[in-house]
Formats: sequence, C-alpha cells, structure tokens
Amino acid sequence: MRRAEVTRTTAETDITLTLDLDGTGASRIETGVGFFDHMLELLARHAMIDLDVTANGDTHVDFHHTVEDVGIALGQAVRRALGDMKGLTRYADVAMPMDEALTRVAIDVSGRPFLVWRTEFPAPKVGEFDTELVREFFQAFATHAAVTLHVETLYGANAHHIAESCFKGLARVLKNALALDPRAGDRLPSTKGRIGD
Repeated sequence: MRRAEVTRTTAETDITLTLDLDGTGASRIETGVGFFDHMLELLARHAMIDLDVTANGDTHVDFHHTVEDVGIALGQAVRRALGDMKGLTRYADVAMPMDEALTRVAIDVSGRPFLVWRTEFPAPKVGEFDTELVREFFQAFATHAAVTLHVETLYGANAHHIAESCFKGLARVLKNALALDPRAGDRLPSTKGRIGD
C-alpha cells in the first residue's frame, strides 16, 4: 500500500494532495493554473501514479507559490509513500521526445536531494504561465522527495513542448525508478544498507 496524503497550509497556499504509487495513472487536478494542471495530469498518466491535487493559492499575485508548494507536497507524498524503500529499483533515465524537443531525465532515489537543471526556454511564458516556474517545481519536488534529479533539454524550439518533455521525462523515470524489483525481495538497493545520509 504505497499511498500517502499531504496537507500543506500556509499564508499563500492551501493544498491537499493524495497519491498511490501503484495506481493506473488516474488524476483529478485543480490548482487554478491551467497549464500546470495539464502538466500534472500527464505526469500522473505517464508515471502510472494515481494523483489527486486540490490547491488554492494566491494566484492573484502570480503562480509561483502555487507551483512551488505543489512541488513540495508532491515530493513529500512520494517520500512518505515509498516507506522503507525495500525492493526499490532506485535508478532510471529516459530521453523524452516531444515533437522538435528532446529532454534527458535521470533519477536516483537516493535520499540525497539534488537537482541539476540544464533546460532553457525560448519564451518567458506559455499562455499566462511563467516558464521559469518549471524549474521551481522540479527543485521543490527533488528537495522534498529527497531524490537526485538531472534534467537536460538537448534541443527544442517551442516552450510548451520543452516543458512537456520535462514533465513526461520525470513521469517515466518515476515509473521505472519507483517500481519494485521482484528479484530484490526485501533488500534495500544500496550496498550501505541504508538510503540517504
């Protein structure tokens, strides 16, 4: 039962998030930020994670707090749902195409939070969404999920496509790295006998 629920309430946002790491990719996303909802829906679908997110944020200011705080909540939920991490595959990487864009994403579910971000956007916005917030989401997620995450867009001309290749890439590495390896049994995927510090 690799499930978790996180509630995060601040002066800027009020978020409830539930997930099931062994789901079917079903989602119900309501953040008040249309483009971000789309990214989270495809993240759930391609990661095969059931995801329910309700976020009420100070979007009259901008979308920053909502996007970052959902990233925090999602990271915390993944970390909790993983439990003792026994039998975990741990590593995964993918080269994710989206039309003319190609992004490489690699993950180590290491217990050591780190983000390497080598993605640039040719436009500052997709609709009303600030493209710089894509990195903010990934930073918040990597920190609070305690994963090492590398994201590098090799090329691309369309900001929407680049963002989508990043989120779909994250989805696919999560699907693979969070999978349980039946050959591992109840062993941790570490020669140290522990994950993290």
